[in-house]
Amino acid sequence: MRYRWVFILGVAVGFVLGARAGRERYEQLANLTRKAKDSPAVQQAAGAVQAQAAGLAKATKDKLADRVPKLTETARSKAGTARSKVETTLHERGVGGKSTNGRPASDGRRGEYTSAPDSPGGTPS
Repeated sequence: MRYRWVFILGVAVGFVLGARAGRERYEQLANLTRKAKDSPAVQQAAGAVQAQAAGLAKATKDKLADRVPKLTETARSKAGTARSKVETTLHERGVGGKSTNGRPASDGRRGEYTSAPDSPGGTPS
């Protein structure tokens, strides 16, 4: 949230300063930016930064490729353990009954539900 406020403040300050400086100052800044962009020193620095970023991206990708299978297996293991604990707890408390269509009973009671011929909903049997 802090960064959002800093960004909004920066936009507001830029707007105010830009409005006061006018079109002439804008053109000066645009020309200065173009000169800097076309400068060999800036292009060389940009190339070096780009090469370094590519190297970091490759290193990060390699590290992630090694860690993701381990993390996935750990997450699956923990999820399976948690699911077993939840199912055991629900079973012990008598919660999570199933209806005849295989879905959990809407009222949480155990037992099979059948549909009476004269009623639109299910009734416990």
